[in-house]
Amino acid sequence: MTQQIVQTVLEEAKKYNAKRVTSVHLVIGKLTFLGIDQIKFSYHLLVKGTLMEHSKLLIEQMEPTVKCTSCGYQGPAKYVDDPAFHFAIPTLTCPKCGEQVTIKLGRECTIKNIGIVTNGQSGDTRDVEGGK
Repeated sequence: MTQQIVQTVLEEAKKYNAKRVTSVHLVIGKLTFLGIDQIKFSYHLLVKGTLMEHSKLLIEQMEPTVKCTSCGYQGPAKYVDDPAFHFAIPTLTCPKCGEQVTIKLGRECTIKNIGIVTNGQSGDTRDVEGGK
């Protein structure tokens, strides 16, 4: 996953003739179950020797949002704290009526924006909006 993120950022930076990437802002839904520490670790390995080498990685985690077709509830998912898993697990049941819900948000892994330097001067940066 991280390799694909780095590749996408490098392709986007190339479109703008970037000299350097200063920051990458990701939005990752909690239902992706991606390990944030693992993403950070692999990111720093993968960007070595590229325009992204000294970039700052910002990760925003998105809480899951669900919708119930039975009672109309739309909001945060219900969690069950199971000691066997060592963390709370989201369920696919409605917090209000207990019926099955559909996931509306929380499975995303998107590049929100990329900070780049286009002419080598520190004051000339631009944010590239993402959505991939």
